[in-house]
Amino acid sequence: MSSLSTEDIQRRIIELEVEHRDLDAVIDTLSHDARHDELQLRRLKKRKLQLKDHIMLLKMQLIPDIPA
Repeated sequence: MSSLSTEDIQRRIIELEVEHRDLDAVIDTLSHDARHDELQLRRLKKRKLQLKDHIMLLKMQLIPDIPA
């Protein structure tokens, strides 16, 4: 298990979720702009997916291990 406390993990999840929502808004705005940069849009979408994966990993750390 990580050396981060539960509170630290929860705080980090919130930070990442805020960044994820912000990226979603930027992606939405750019995709509606006819002059948008496809490369930039792809990079933002990739970053958004990375954030989602990271959030899921952190949430999994909050779930206690169940003995077999």
